[in-house]
Amino acid sequence: MDNPPDTDPRPRLVGVNHVALEVGDLEAALAFYGAIFAFTLRGRAEKMAFLDMGDQFLALAETPAAAARPVDYLPDGHFGLVVDDRSRAKALAEAAGARMIEGSFLDFLDPWGNRIEVVEYADVQFTKAAEVKAGMGLNLRKTDAARRQLAEKDMSP
Repeated sequence: MDNPPDTDPRPRLVGVNHVALEVGDLEAALAFYGAIFAFTLRGRAEKMAFLDMGDQFLALAETPAAAARPVDYLPDGHFGLVVDDRSRAKALAEAAGARMIEGSFLDFLDPWGNRIEVVEYADVQFTKAAEVKAGMGLNLRKTDAARRQLAEKDMSP
């Protein structure tokens, strides 16, 4: 579907503020994700933790439903988690006990059946504003292919 014209009365999708994952044990989830990814804890609430990603966050919510999922649960959907360097992500995920998903992508299941695809910032169209990257202490570049894809949309960084 093409971008709607400026006269379209519907709200336009702009981005993702956060993703919320259900987990069966919040402390175990923090340990699991902390074994794979470096992050700052933005905050906590009762049975919730918020992993900071600059202008976005990943929310982990402890729920009975996640705790009751069968071990062989395989979700239909997934989300792509962008990292600065994914070269060690597979080994760290395996060491943390992730269930790896075979295929051409780096997908794994966390202990509660959430499917995560790990993608590297350089390779995808997703961009962070320069001031957000600076605030996060990141110096990230895009591959030529990603820059071409963005240029085709008149969105070159």
